[in-house]
Amino acid sequence: MLALAAKAGENGLAERWPGGEATVTKPLNSSIFSYPSANMRFERQLDFKIGDGIFRKLWTSSPSSTTSSDGLGPLYNARSCQSCHLKDGRGRPPADGEAAVSMFLRLSIPPQGEADRQALESFLRNVTPEPTYGTQLQNFSVQGLLAEGRMEIRYSDVEVALADGEVITLRNPRYGIADLNYGPLHPQAMISPRVTPQMIGLGLLEMIPEADILRHADPEDADRDGIAGRPNQVWSHAHGRPMLGRFGWKAGAATVADQTAEAFAGDLGLSTPLLPKASHGECTAEQRDCRNAPTGADPDGGIEVPRQMFDLTVFYARNLAVPARRKPDDAAVRRGQSLFAAAGCAGCHIPSHQTAIDAAYPEQSGQTIWPYTDLLLHDMGEGLADNRPEGSASGRHWRTAPLWGIGLTRIVSGHDFLLHDGRARGVLEAILWHGGEAQAARDRVAAMNRQERADLLAFINSL
Repeated sequence: MLALAAKAGENGLAERWPGGEATVTKPLNSSIFSYPSANMRFERQLDFKIGDGIFRKLWTSSPSSTTSSDGLGPLYNARSCQSCHLKDGRGRPPADGEAAVSMFLRLSIPPQGEADRQALESFLRNVTPEPTYGTQLQNFSVQGLLAEGRMEIRYSDVEVALADGEVITLRNPRYGIADLNYGPLHPQAMISPRVTPQMIGLGLLEMIPEADILRHADPEDADRDGIAGRPNQVWSHAHGRPMLGRFGWKAGAATVADQTAEAFAGDLGLSTPLLPKASHGECTAEQRDCRNAPTGADPDGGIEVPRQMFDLTVFYARNLAVPARRKPDDAAVRRGQSLFAAAGCAGCHIPSHQTAIDAAYPEQSGQTIWPYTDLLLHDMGEGLADNRPEGSASGRHWRTAPLWGIGLTRIVSGHDFLLHDGRARGVLEAILWHGGEAQAARDRVAAMNRQERADLLAFINSL
């Protein structure tokens, strides 16, 4: 691996294909995140296209004559997967007066008794749901019902002076909920914002051997480098056992299938083979009208997203291809890559991995990939803390986000908002929010001169 990295530094060839043979080379436009794995056989491409259609499908409320598309809600955040993951890219905070679509609030409370503690300790739950509103605030509802509430965001400015005298203004957000329609929140309720992440390369991340990820874990910082990556163990509905969490801002989902099922349930209010009891979405026992509303499930215990439809959606999500690097051998990019390593950024954003060999997943099998992540949890400091635990993640922990595709955010999504709540307006602001285990790396970036920062950003935006 070190030899391969050295070769990449010499000629820029190895990292030109961050998704290995699955890397896509297409024109750079807003659809660049929506292509299938480049090494996909022709006969499998139809499944990808059908999965794309399901991903874009607008679901309707029940009862409906369109029985293959009904079952929405009764409470929900979006009517389609594509609504949140527009062009398979990143979500954003809502503008003033705009209803949130690609951003929502997670909810939970501390465990209230032995049953709650046992559920957390046995990994059956990542969190204890807020008793009235569940684990996610739904800001839309079907006709005849009230939505749960409305997210409120207020920003204050924080000025950060860099070593060369440049001053960067950061946005510090504060979150609240207005127009609660089902009563007050629990007095110990914890809320945490989430923007939808980009969708590329998920199947490749899923195929990194667990042992290789755990090899980088150092929860007690035994090597005293200040970096203490730790895994999140979560329940996998797909496998019926605890597994390593890889997906979500706090690594709360083990597989692409788990993440897909939870999104169908929480975001759209739809039941799937993995979560067959979610026909009323997240409606709690306190929301009686919601629990009594009609669903799209048939009377014989059917589900709203049948197995074939669900599997095709997962296949689509697993095979959204990573685009090729841009100008990896450019002089500024090469200098920025050296600065990235010297600053210590690669301590968490590990450049390269090798995927497992598995004939069941030919597109992802046996690939050398460059996602720039360790998929582990890190304490990111008080500035980014949401103070809401999730599984093994504390209120200060976040999973290292993959960096591939980050430089295409504006092309695909039309904005530069980064981090879990979109507070950062570009890469430099995102870096300056880093604290905790990343504080030393952040400070080294803040100490760079203007040209060095420009080179560093040129490298990151080339990924």
